[in-house]
Amino acid sequence: MTPARILIVDDEAPIRRFLRVALEAEGHYVTEAATGRAGIEAAALTTPEAVILDLGLPDLDGREVLKRLREWSQVPVLILSVRADEAEKVALLDAGAQDYVTKPFGIGELLARLRGILRDRSASTPHGAVLQIADLTIDAATRTVGKNGAPIHLTRKEFDLLWLLASNAGRLVTQGAALEHIWGPAHREDSQYLRVFIRQLRTKIGDDAGDPRYIFTEAGVGYRFAST
Repeated sequence: MTPARILIVDDEAPIRRFLRVALEAEGHYVTEAATGRAGIEAAALTTPEAVILDLGLPDLDGREVLKRLREWSQVPVLILSVRADEAEKVALLDAGAQDYVTKPFGIGELLARLRGILRDRSASTPHGAVLQIADLTIDAATRTVGKNGAPIHLTRKEFDLLWLLASNAGRLVTQGAALEHIWGPAHREDSQYLRVFIRQLRTKIGDDAGDPRYIFTEAGVGYRFAST
């Protein structure tokens, strides 16, 4: 399986350690959180490719964490729980979880379920998810950017912001929507984050704020990426 960034949200340290060892042995990169709020923040800051989410958290029920995640992210979520009620499983899947594993579980089963949701995520990415806008080429699958064939090196969040704007080319992306999508709901009012990253992006792709070619500012509202 291709290595992926995995976030574990579970209040039991032994389970987190057990999962970390197994996942890192498979080549994955692991982040841990012991509470629901910490999990939501970690999801915003680390942009995982899958979340393993326990339902029995000390501060927020896992269902509430899933609900909050789904307000701004479609990251695949694998639920862990001692609760085996079929109706609850259906409700969680309907609420946006991709799969459900009941504790106690075998690591082989969990890894197989994880492979399944990561495959499903890859399959759901549009074939050839490459945007060509003017002389910029933006490849979602490889997370690479080029201008006239020359590579442009972006950080993870710079790429995420560029992709968000470019995949909505011609449409206004509000400041709040961009902040929530990239940094999470806790940062919806932190417009300074966005201004800094927009400035960095413009520098790297060769855009002039005074005479923009790619990123257009709608003062006090948000940003609009060129459509051609």
